[in-house]
Amino acid sequence: MTTQGVFRRKPIDQIADDSGDGLTRTLGLWQLTAIGVGGIIGAGIFSLAGAVANKTAGPAVLISFLVAGVASAAAAFSYAEFAGLIPRAGSAYTYGYAVLGEIVGWFIGWDLLLEYTAIVAVVAIGISGYFTELLSLLDIHLPQWMLGAPGTETGDVAAGTYKVNLFAVLLCLLIAYVLNLGMKNAARFETTLVYLKVGVVLLVIVVGAFHIDTANYNPFFPFGLSGALTGAATVFFAVFGYDAMSTAAEESKDSQKHMPRAIIYSLAISMVLYVLACLVLTGMVNYADVDAESAFATAFADVGLPALGIVISVGAILGITTVLFTFLLGAARVGYSMSRDGLLPPWFAKTHPVKHVPSRITWVLGAASAGIAGFLPIAEAAELTNIGILLAFVVVCVAVIVLRYKQPELPRTFRTPGMPVVPAVGVVFSLWLITFLNPETWLRFGVWFVIGLVVYFTYSKRHSVMERRPTS
Repeated sequence: MTTQGVFRRKPIDQIADDSGDGLTRTLGLWQLTAIGVGGIIGAGIFSLAGAVANKTAGPAVLISFLVAGVASAAAAFSYAEFAGLIPRAGSAYTYGYAVLGEIVGWFIGWDLLLEYTAIVAVVAIGISGYFTELLSLLDIHLPQWMLGAPGTETGDVAAGTYKVNLFAVLLCLLIAYVLNLGMKNAARFETTLVYLKVGVVLLVIVVGAFHIDTANYNPFFPFGLSGALTGAATVFFAVFGYDAMSTAAEESKDSQKHMPRAIIYSLAISMVLYVLACLVLTGMVNYADVDAESAFATAFADVGLPALGIVISVGAILGITTVLFTFLLGAARVGYSMSRDGLLPPWFAKTHPVKHVPSRITWVLGAASAGIAGFLPIAEAAELTNIGILLAFVVVCVAVIVLRYKQPELPRTFRTPGMPVVPAVGVVFSLWLITFLNPETWLRFGVWFVIGLVVYFTYSKRHSVMERRPTS
C-alpha cells in the first residue's frame, strides 16, 4: 500500500521489480569489493594518518582508526542488509524512500548529490597537490597560474592573473569520461588502480616493518584517551566509501548475494591495511616528528630510503584517484535513481544506447566537480562535504531497525547482527560526529536544504512516479 503526501513510500516489491533504463549487470563480487576499497583507502593512509598521529593521538592513532572502524561497521552492516534486500541503484536514497517516505529519501538523495560531488572535487585538489610535489622532485615546474584556485598561494603570478587548478579540473573530467566508457571497462580501470594502490600500501608496510623502533610507541597515549577519540572523529571520514559503492547495485551480477559481502569485505580489507600502516608509521618515526602532510615519504627518507618516497607519491596519486571513481559513480547513480523516480527531470535518467550507463548525469556531475575543484580552495570545497553522508548513515541505520520490526518476513540475504543495538551505535556515533562540524558547514547545509525544499515542492512532488500511481 502506498501512502499519500510527502511521506508516501515506494513499496519494496515495486522497487525490486522496477525495470531499469538500460543499466547492465556486469560487476562481480571482487570488482564490487575493489570499488569499495577504492573509495575507502585514499588520503586516510597517505596523509590523514600522519596528521592525526602528529597533532591529535600519537601512536594511539591506531586506536582512532579502530574506533572509527567499529562505528563505520555499525552503519556498514545496515547498508549490507538493505543491499541484499533492495538490489537497486541509489543506496541510502532508495532505502530511505522505501522505509521512511519520499521526502526523507529526497533530502538524502539531494544531500548526497552535493556531498559526493564535493568529495570528488576535494580529492582532485589533493591529488593535484601530490602531482605538483612529484613534479618538483623530478625538477619539473609548471606555471603558477594553473596550480591553484583563485585565493590560493600565488607565488610568482602577477596581480590580476587568472588562476585555476587545471590538473584537478582535468582529473574530474577524466573520471567522468572513464565512467562513460561502460561499467565493464570502467570497473576494469578502477580494479587495476586498486591493485596498484594496495600493492604500494603493502610495500610500505613490509619495508617499513624492518625499520620499526618499538621505543617510538612510548608513550602510546601522549594526548590521552580523549586524543585518540578525537582522532577517531577525524579519521572516520577515511573509513566510508562502501556507501557510494552500494549505489551500483543494479550493475552487480548477483546483487543480493554479492553486494552485502562486498560491503563487509571492502571495509575489513581497508581496516587491516589502515591498522598495519599506522603501526609501521608510528614505529618508524616518533609521533612528534611525523610529517603531517607527507608522513610516509618523509619517514622513509629519514631512514635512508628517499627513492621509496617517490614510489609512495606515485602510489598516492594513482591510489587516491580511485576515490574519485567511487564517489562520482555514487553521485551519478543517486541522480539517475532520483530522475527515474520522477524527482528530477527524466532527461537525467537517459542511458547511453551502447554503453548502458547514465551518461548525461555523469557528465553534469563531473563538470560540477571540475568547477568546484578548479575555482575553490580546498578548505572551502571541503566544507561542502561530510554532513550529508553522516545524515545518510543515520537514515539507513534507523530505517533498517524500522523495517526489521515492521516487515520481519521480507527475504534478507544478510541480516544486521545485534539488532537493534548495532545500528543504534551507528546512529549515535554519526550524530556525535555531526557535532564536530563547523558553523560554516551547517550554513551551507541549510542553504542547500532550503533550495531542496523549493525544488521538491515546485517540481519533484508533482512529477513523482508515486504521484501518478493509484493508491491501493
